[in-house]
Amino acid sequence: MNNNGWAVEVDNLVKRFGEFVAVDHMSLQVRRGEIFGFLGPNGAGKTTAIRILCGLLRPTGGRARVAGFDVAAEPEAVRLNIGYMSQKFSLYDDLTVEENIDFFGGIYGVPLERLAERKEYALRMAGLEERRLSMTRLLAGGWKQRLALGCAILHAPPILFLDEPTSGVDPIARRGFWDLIYQLSEAGHTVFVTTHYMEEAEYCHRLALMYRGKIIALGAPEELKSAAGKATMEEVFVAMIEEEERRAR
Repeated sequence: MNNNGWAVEVDNLVKRFGEFVAVDHMSLQVRRGEIFGFLGPNGAGKTTAIRILCGLLRPTGGRARVAGFDVAAEPEAVRLNIGYMSQKFSLYDDLTVEENIDFFGGIYGVPLERLAERKEYALRMAGLEERRLSMTRLLAGGWKQRLALGCAILHAPPILFLDEPTSGVDPIARRGFWDLIYQLSEAGHTVFVTTHYMEEAEYCHRLALMYRGKIIALGAPEELKSAAGKATMEEVFVAMIEEEERRAR
C-alpha cells in the first residue's frame, strides 16, 4: 500500500471507445478507510471508471494508482489488493453458499491454512452461517448480495470496489447491505461504490457526481448540499445536470 494516505489516486484519466469518450479527464483522490461514492445515471461512465481502477480495462490517457500500484503498468498487483463486486453477482447458482466461498478462496489465492478462518469470517459478516449449505440459486436477492460481498473480501483486500451492488434488491436489504459497508470501513477497508440511487449518496463519506463521463461535483454530501443550497442529493444532482446542459448548448 502507498504510504501517503491515499488508497486511490486518479489524475486526468481518459477512456475512449472510438469517438465515444466514456471517461473524460477524471481526477480524484480517495483516503484509506473512506466510503467513496460514484453517483450518476446509467451511461455516466461509472462502471468504465471502476473497471479501469480494478486493472480490468486499460485507460486511453492519464494515470491512476490503486493501493500504490499503477493500473496500466501493474494490473496484476492491483487485482491482488482489491475486492471487486460487479453489478451481476459473479456467483455459481449450482453451488452451495459454502462451495461458492471455497471456489472464490481458490480464485483469490487464499492459503489453505487460512481459508477456514476467512470462510467463517465471511459467513459471519454476511449473516450466512445458518445458510452455508443452501443452494445459491434458492437465496433471495439480498442474501446473494451478501454472499457476493463475502466472496469479495475473502482475501482481506485493503480496497473494495462495489459496482451498483444494491441494484435490484428491496430497500430493507439495501439498508442492511450499507450496514455491512460501514462495518468494513470501520475495520479499515476503503470502499469505492457506484450507485444511481440518490438516497445512497447520503451514506458515503464523500462522492463524485458523474455525468457524461465527467465529474461535475466532488465532496461530502453535506458540503455539496450546502454549496448548492439544496436539501437532498437528488436536488443537487438535478441542478448540476441542468447546469451542465445549459453549458453544453
